[in-house]
Amino acid sequence: MDFTGFHPYVYYATRYPFSRGQASRNRFCYASSLYLISEGKGNLHTSGRSYEVLPGSLVYMQAGQPHDWMADNQEPMVHVCCYFDWAYMDRRIVSTHPSVICYDQAQLQPSLIGPAFPHFIPEHMRVEKLRTWIDMFEKFYTDNEYTNERTFMRSLKIQSRFQQFIEYFLAFALKEEHIPDPRMYKLLERLEQDLVRGNLQPLAVYYNELHVSRGYFFELFKQATGLPPVQYINQYRINRAKDDLSFTNLSVTEIAEKHGFSSVHYFSKLFRQLSGRSPREFRTAPYEV
Repeated sequence: MDFTGFHPYVYYATRYPFSRGQASRNRFCYASSLYLISEGKGNLHTSGRSYEVLPGSLVYMQAGQPHDWMADNQEPMVHVCCYFDWAYMDRRIVSTHPSVICYDQAQLQPSLIGPAFPHFIPEHMRVEKLRTWIDMFEKFYTDNEYTNERTFMRSLKIQSRFQQFIEYFLAFALKEEHIPDPRMYKLLERLEQDLVRGNLQPLAVYYNELHVSRGYFFELFKQATGLPPVQYINQYRINRAKDDLSFTNLSVTEIAEKHGFSSVHYFSKLFRQLSGRSPREFRTAPYEV
């Protein structure tokens, strides 16, 4: 699965109070949407399934998924909600506002429906720390308007806060099935800083900091990166060496030394092993497939 195209982008986030018994039927959101019930209660109907929603209900609707809302007659619900895509889409051809909602399936334009997330996300969940979730939503509330020169700087801040929120949401929604151990994020940051500074430590230093065994560390590392630690380190160094081969006049020996290889012979052997060419061959035609 190629994740390079996924850059979550929020268009509209707000608080929406329903009136008693208010219905919102036949909704097809072109973008994905998240709804947190902060107060009151109501009902959700989607694709033949029904849910009673209460404070703490968190609802995820993937783009294009039909759904209806019905507020309670006595305690109408309040939505804290947002409309976003997993990758930005321009829909100005059909609407002057970015949170495009269609109420007639016959008029729905499939080509403008946003991308789906590649892993299953439950459509109805329950959160315990309701105030924490509300606070996060409130940090990226934004008007239902396209970004322009006047709002660009504020939009940068909104998107940054939304990125932090979506990371928190995915860790909650996907649990441990597709999310690496959060401790690995900081460790990889430290490891890469050490590699850039030429101050790489023995692997024992890193797994002792996590207070885990060597074997479990290797398991966590591969889950987070797809590679064993040594292979990851070697690939990281070789990728940086490729930049120097392409864009500097340093000799192969100087590049090997710069990136911490014990000898130019080992560097050349590893380079060929990982790239299929020698450093000199790569320097001659770096973009050759």
